Amino acid sequence: MSSYAAASAWRRSLRDVLLRGSTWRGPSAAPARAASTASASGAAAEAAAAPKKVPPPPRKGRLLTGAMIGLVIAGGAYVSTADEAKFCGWLFKSTELVNPLFALLDAEFAHRLAVKAAAHGFVPREKRPDPPVLGLEVWGRKFANPIGLAAGFDKNAEAVEGLLGMGFGFVEVGSVTPLPQEGNPKPRIFRLKEHGAVINRCGFNSEGIVVVAKRLGAQHGKRKMEETSSSTSPSTSDVKQGGKAGPGILGVNLGKNKTSEDAAADYVQGVHTLSQYADYLVINISSPNTPGLRKLQGRKQLKDLVKKVQAARDEMQWAEDGPPPLLVKIAPDLSKQDLEDIAAVALALRLDGLIISNTTVSRPPPADTHPLAQETGGLSGKPLFDLSTNILREMYILTRGKIPLIGCGGVSSGEDAYKKIRSGATLVQLYTALAYGGPALIPRIKAELAECLERDGFKSVQEAVGADFR
Repeated sequence: MSSYAAASAWRRSLRDVLLRGSTWRGPSAAPARAASTASASGAAAEAAAAPKKVPPPPRKGRLLTGAMIGLVIAGGAYVSTADEAKFCGWLFKSTELVNPLFALLDAEFAHRLAVKAAAHGFVPREKRPDPPVLGLEVWGRKFANPIGLAAGFDKNAEAVEGLLGMGFGFVEVGSVTPLPQEGNPKPRIFRLKEHGAVINRCGFNSEGIVVVAKRLGAQHGKRKMEETSSSTSPSTSDVKQGGKAGPGILGVNLGKNKTSEDAAADYVQGVHTLSQYADYLVINISSPNTPGLRKLQGRKQLKDLVKKVQAARDEMQWAEDGPPPLLVKIAPDLSKQDLEDIAAVALALRLDGLIISNTTVSRPPPADTHPLAQETGGLSGKPLFDLSTNILREMYILTRGKIPLIGCGGVSSGEDAYKKIRSGATLVQLYTALAYGGPALIPRIKAELAECLERDGFKSVQEAVGADFR
């Protein structure tokens, strides 16, 4: 068997175990009775009874497996001698040893593996409280910290509990389309490792709102049962602690199907089906990988769309908490006139927030010189930081600070998050940096952000929002 065929067979076996939960049967897994049966039945029977040989794992597989086993053994030894906070810190730190091994895997397979790991609890869980300076209130909800996970990582709401458990203040799932769709052909995700960037052209690959609604409904029901069985009485404060998915806040990002001729109907269907499980909703009209989608950012198109979606949300029956806030996610590739039009619509229709921004179709330096820069798709990561932050600053000025803004694009450190906040962001999202830095990035960013705030004399995140304009 060729080395390529052996590696392919090993990857299939690994995929079966990690993604489908099948039982591992390695090279030594032959039944013990096979030898006695073979000797009794002769050579022909031996040949028939002999199991198929699994080729030896390639070096990448051995490294990944060995690292995971080593971490489990070391963790078991360490937990017996450390308190919970120290052990929690060690767990996050230890992921720095494993995360580089994901870079040896195909980008999309590594992504699926990471989602499955979070879904099944194979990620560290943050037990330490966030620095008090990071807490803030937005839309009547209490955020433990302003650092969130952007849409695109957990597209189908498979790992909400695990991701919130890692210490994010909020997690946004999606984009979710009404009907299931495969998205664009593979390969469609490309790493620009030297620049901490990724180009993707996934095209709203989604399992559809029915599947996602079932998952979120199950999680919502579990949370309600836990609240009912809890011995603590509910808070009388007007500010809710956490959200519908648990201690953190859950956002649901809505998309449209590629072949749909009525975009508004797709978003309305998403609202009717998923809004009951969301702490906030997002209309995604800025992905560059769905033909015609960005045209919805035009003034008239956006105004008509937002009106229809707001009406669909408001016609539903809501409890005392009221309907979830509605946000729009915009592109970084917009002209000054485009930004003015979007700001005017947002103010006129009292939109609850804007996310700035999605990926870019441009190739900001130094990514423009990379061999993969010519791949079609949206670029995310460090090279997007300046472009997205400049758009954020413009929108903060145009909306006069009246609308909460979520800064997204190129955030990979606490200093980056702080710059977004000073530029007008109330909350901050990341994604690509997590792919490169792993779970250890989350507590590090929060600690760095707290240091930045305290260094400049801010007692809270809210005090620092838009500080560059005062």
